[in-house]
Amino acid sequence: MFWLLIAILIAQRAAEMAVARQNEQKVKKQGAIEFGESHYPYIIIMHILFFLSLIAEVLLMNKQPSSWWICIAAAILSVQAVRYWALCSLGAYWNTKILVVPGAELVKKGPYKWMKHPNYTVVILEILLIPLLYQAYVTMCLFSVVNAVLLTVRIRTEDKALEEYSIK
Repeated sequence: MFWLLIAILIAQRAAEMAVARQNEQKVKKQGAIEFGESHYPYIIIMHILFFLSLIAEVLLMNKQPSSWWICIAAAILSVQAVRYWALCSLGAYWNTKILVVPGAELVKKGPYKWMKHPNYTVVILEILLIPLLYQAYVTMCLFSVVNAVLLTVRIRTEDKALEEYSIK
């Protein structure tokens, strides 16, 4: 079951990267400007290391699913629903990079009606819930801290770019 989860998550990330590349081409044709290029590789590395750490911790420490696995799995599925709600709400503007089309209106539909960065909230919850499913507490704690540091930099960069170049 663990390998099925890993396979699904990796396939999901690969599909999202393909969508992100298509969206990048679309918005760059509209004059999008990229921000945060210097920290973007660290985000990619962090996500790769998260999966490697999760796999290593579960396998090397013989971790088993939590006794709460049904509740945790339901939470993970709910978080995925929010992920795709956010992705669909942004449409071609959704990306893994910070790409801002000057003069474009900020999206204020879907989860963006209620929160500024729902997709980052999804990532925070995934980094907590996925390891929790297999009691991989080291991975959960370590990557929660690393993600918090990276998201602090990313959100500041994104907010500044949106403030400067978007219509509210």
